[in-house]
Amino acid sequence: MTKQISIPDNILKIQKKLCTFEKGSRNYVKYSKILEKHIKKNNMKRRVNSNIKTIEAIQKISKK
Repeated sequence: MTKQISIPDNILKIQKKLCTFEKGSRNYVKYSKILEKHIKKNNMKRRVNSNIKTIEAIQKISKK
């Protein structure tokens, strides 16, 4: 069971914008921090959803 993990549009948009800046510039640092926050938020959301699915599967098995 393989699932395609899609990258959210907001993260892609920030990455494209980040590519236009010179490395080390003020805007590059600013957008790097913004990108970091979005990636953390996305990862946490996926972890929570995964944990919820695991709990539901355990409850389903224990009811049988």
